[in-house]
Amino acid sequence: MDHPLIDLISAKIAEAEAKGEFNNLPGAGKPLPRVDDPENALIRRIMEENGAEPEFITLGRELKRLRGELAGVTDEVKRRDIMKDMSMMEARIDMARKAWR
Repeated sequence: MDHPLIDLISAKIAEAEAKGEFNNLPGAGKPLPRVDDPENALIRRIMEENGAEPEFITLGRELKRLRGELAGVTDEVKRRDIMKDMSMMEARIDMARKAWR
């Protein structure tokens, strides 16, 4: 089943071609870049262009911060709390990595 606007879309493309709007586009005549993950290529490109990052990267930074904090703590109760937070953070990172794939 065709899109209900296929005729309008085709007409607009033909009009743009006739005006030469597709001439001299960047990358014209070159092969498309190889994509390792075609299902997520668009979302990855949009994230990259906008300075976004996957959740597991952000969580990894937080885990690194917690490790640094742990190194400077001598109180056993506080150390145990930080290690519990680190364990939870590692689980969240694992889930975020699986969701990203």
